[in-house]
Amino acid sequence: MDFIFVIVFGGLWGSFANVCIYRFPNNEGIVSGRSFCPYCKTKINWYDNIPLISYIVLGGKCRNCKKKISIQYFIVETLSIILFTLIYYKFGITLTTLYLIILSLSFLIIFFIDLKHFIIPNILTFSLMTIGFIKSFDPNLNSMFPNYINSLIGGIFGYGIIWLIIFIYKTIRKKEGMGLGDAKLFAAIGFWFGWVSIPFIIFLSSIIALLSVIPSLLKNSKSMSSQIPFGPFIILGCILYIFFSEQYKNLLFG
Repeated sequence: MDFIFVIVFGGLWGSFANVCIYRFPNNEGIVSGRSFCPYCKTKINWYDNIPLISYIVLGGKCRNCKKKISIQYFIVETLSIILFTLIYYKFGITLTTLYLIILSLSFLIIFFIDLKHFIIPNILTFSLMTIGFIKSFDPNLNSMFPNYINSLIGGIFGYGIIWLIIFIYKTIRKKEGMGLGDAKLFAAIGFWFGWVSIPFIIFLSSIIALLSVIPSLLKNSKSMSSQIPFGPFIILGCILYIFFSEQYKNLLFG
C-alpha cells in the first residue's frame, strides 16, 4: 500500500514539475489555468493528464491535433517517482523525507529548465535558501542537515567559492564561464547541507560533467568553449551526496 501511495504521489508531483518547467521560463503563472497542448492550445482534460498512463495511452501525442508530445513529460514524471521512492525507503515517514521531497521536486524543475534554457530561476534558488536556513533551527532532523550556524556558513561558502571560480575564469579567459545562477544554487545547497557538502558536490559534479562531454569532444560535435549548463550536474552531485553523505563524512572525519 505504501509503495502505491509513493508512486501516485511521485507521479502527481512530477506532473506539477512539468507545469513549472514549461511555465517558469515563459513567466506564466503556475496556480491558475489548466494545462494545454503547446501546439494547438487545446486545454487538456483530466483523463489525458494522468501521470505516465495518459502519455502511454495517447502514444505520446495530443488527442486533438495529434502532434507529438515531448518525451520530457514522461521522463520527469518517471524520475519524480524514482526519487520519491528512494527518499521514502531511505528516510521513512519523517519530516526529513518531507523536506527532501520539496528539494527533489525543486531540483527536477531546475534540472530541465537549465538544460533547455540555460537559466536557473531566482524564485527557486531563493526559496531553497530560505527553506534550507529555516529548517536548520530544528534539532530533530537527520544529522545530514546542519545547525543554523553551519547552514549560514554553508550558504556563504557555497556562493563564495563559485563566485571566486567565476571571477578567476573571467579574469584569465576574458569571457563568461559559469553563471551566477550556479553560485546561487550552490548557496542553496550550502544552506541545506552545510559547508562540508560543497567540496564533495563540486568534485562529483565536475567529474560527471567531464564524463558527459568527452564523447562529444571526441566526435568534434562540441568544443571546450561550447556552452554547457552546469546546473544539472550540480544537482546530480547533490543527489549522490544525499544518499551517501554518511560514507563521505566517515571518510572525511573518521
